[in-house]
Amino acid sequence: MQRRITGNHREPPQPLDEDDRADAGFSLLELMVVVVILSILALVIVPRVIDRPDQARAARAQSDIAAISSAINLYRLDNFRYPTTEQGLAALTTRPTLQPVPANWASNGYMDRLPQDPWGQPYQYLAPGVHGDFDVFTYGADGVAGGSGADADIGSWSVE
Repeated sequence: MQRRITGNHREPPQPLDEDDRADAGFSLLELMVVVVILSILALVIVPRVIDRPDQARAARAQSDIAAISSAINLYRLDNFRYPTTEQGLAALTTRPTLQPVPANWASNGYMDRLPQDPWGQPYQYLAPGVHGDFDVFTYGADGVAGGSGADADIGSWSVE
């Protein structure tokens, strides 16, 4: 449909004929079909996504522990020993003042900052460890030793 414009005058719009009105929008039936399809998708997908946050937190804890373990090994390469339990993980970011004071501590440290576990608690450190030369671990969501699922302890002995 063309409109002819002459000067400041426009022709008034023409009413839609029957064919144009039929194609003007979606019918209620079409909208209902879309809503039903989206509902079915939500019922299938949402339960699978709901348990993922706990898995994501566990994966992040394992990644953090691997990074901390690497920094501890670098500390050992420079200083011929691991930080003591008393010096703790802080020995990776600031030069320890407790004995044994490291002679070859890296000027920039071994980590920029110490991460907190995904549940907002500091990572735990033992040297010598129960499971190896040292243990870096988190107590999980409940913050106490032991547990299963989201409450399970995650440590350097379980990180591959």
